[in-house]
Amino acid sequence: MLIQLSEDLRGYVYDVFVTRFDFWLVFGLAAQLVFGSRFLLQWIASERAGRSVMPLSFWFLSIAGGMMTLVYGFVRREPVIIFGQALSTIIYLRNLMLILRERRGKR
Repeated sequence: MLIQLSEDLRGYVYDVFVTRFDFWLVFGLAAQLVFGSRFLLQWIASERAGRSVMPLSFWFLSIAGGMMTLVYGFVRREPVIIFGQALSTIIYLRNLMLILRERRGKR
């Protein structure tokens, strides 16, 4: 039983990461790296400030990673990714617009 599970897992990993390896897999992984890096950036900024902060670059990484993931979803024809990232990217853009408008008003 355990040997079969190990072989099944090995076959699954091989299929996902070797058999299906192409430009779009690399692109999708890069999109996730860009998207995930925003959390690292936010954590570092918060540690430096000694409080929870959301740097402007967090929103730019959110938009870039979200749009890259959206493109990946369209190419791979993944409706879950398409719907999730389309809505999220709109929200990230709106947050950025509100932040920039607020900053312009303070000048």
